[in-house]
Amino acid sequence: MQQSKNIAIVGSGLVGSLLAIYLRKAGHRVTIFDRRPDVRKVEFSGRSINLAMSNRGWNALQRIGLEDEIRKIALPLDKRAMHVNEKPLYFQKYGKEGEAIYSISRGILNRKMIDLAEEAGAVFRFEEKVWDIDLNQAKIYTGTAETTPWTEYKFDLIFGADGAFSRVRHKMQRQSRFNYSQHFIDVAYKELTIPANPDGSHKLDHASFHIWPRGKFMLIAMPNLDGSFTCTLFMPFEGEISFESINTEAKAERFFEEYFPDIKEDIANLKNDFFKNPTSAMVTIKCFPWRYDDKIALIGDSAHAIVPFYGQGMNAGFEDISVLFDKMEEYGDDWDKIFSEYQIARKPNSDAIAELSYRNFVEMSSKTANPKFLLQKKIEKKFAENHPSAWVPLYSRVTFSAHPYAEALKIGDKQEKIMAEVLKIPNIETKWDSVEIEERILELLGEEIPV
Repeated sequence: MQQSKNIAIVGSGLVGSLLAIYLRKAGHRVTIFDRRPDVRKVEFSGRSINLAMSNRGWNALQRIGLEDEIRKIALPLDKRAMHVNEKPLYFQKYGKEGEAIYSISRGILNRKMIDLAEEAGAVFRFEEKVWDIDLNQAKIYTGTAETTPWTEYKFDLIFGADGAFSRVRHKMQRQSRFNYSQHFIDVAYKELTIPANPDGSHKLDHASFHIWPRGKFMLIAMPNLDGSFTCTLFMPFEGEISFESINTEAKAERFFEEYFPDIKEDIANLKNDFFKNPTSAMVTIKCFPWRYDDKIALIGDSAHAIVPFYGQGMNAGFEDISVLFDKMEEYGDDWDKIFSEYQIARKPNSDAIAELSYRNFVEMSSKTANPKFLLQKKIEKKFAENHPSAWVPLYSRVTFSAHPYAEALKIGDKQEKIMAEVLKIPNIETKWDSVEIEERILELLGEEIPV
């Protein structure tokens, strides 16, 4: 047991709320500040991508007994459904039998997590923006506006869980030897919706993650419990086909008719959402250190915002909490040691999943419709089934295991080089499942291949 501390969390999102539950169960007093209104009392903004809960997220929830409660609001997806124009709909299994990611509405999950944090005894202070932080004294200054008198709060510890544009991190950035970088990709996203059928059923297969790969842009769709699908259109900001160029309803209608003809009955709704919902940017943020002495620490997107193409943002943030609590159990009341070991353990892995997430956009938007890529996945799947201890596919290693992200990246790079050699074998298309190919992969696995 640790000595009870008075702890502030800045940010009431998914990571902040789950962290509050963990801290309350460890016996600490917790106050959560957020500049936004209580999300349980407002409509969703149309600026969200459905979450894909996978093993790392479930592990963090299971550890404090919340897994079963959250599964009630999640839908399992065991495969990709690929919508390629002029080709029949086809499916790609994610992993072994029984392995699935889970589609959850971000807004619904956030509301649930806040309810659970309140039930655990955390205190939420909504619409109370943090304007300044005294890092040395662990003081927070809040107010309704920058020019009005501020309220001062004194805490023992402060956690920054306030997202990619964290106020806590911004204050830490003013310290000497704080490294920080941000990189916006040239692709934006916009949320769209496919409503349920009149009887409340889904219009598309509800056990699949739907992808319309179109090269430089793509559409994805994830099912919701009410029969609808939350869709996300990823597309360049500017260019011939871009959010900038599609600036009239007529152009939007032509765009959807040309590139997404299999959902043409929903074009009117997609077109309305296209102009109603905001166009949002995506950023990768890296920084270090993640802590200031034994008083302040960053967690989740505040420390390592990533683009969403591996579905690991929330899972990585939840895993941060698991690792933090491993260190709390190991080092007791030595918060300097806890924070130091936590950031050392997580930084290489957050950098790795940032890289993997960026790469996965290329795979999802372009490669998933490429015959060579599909053949590679078939070879990998068969080999992994026959030699499960020798080959775990990269996606499975990231999504269906707790192996470190950095390890997954390194092994994945080696596997990619091996498959590049395998695909050069003459007539690979006709003998991909032969003993010859299996033996060649085993031979390459035994070689030192630089990565």
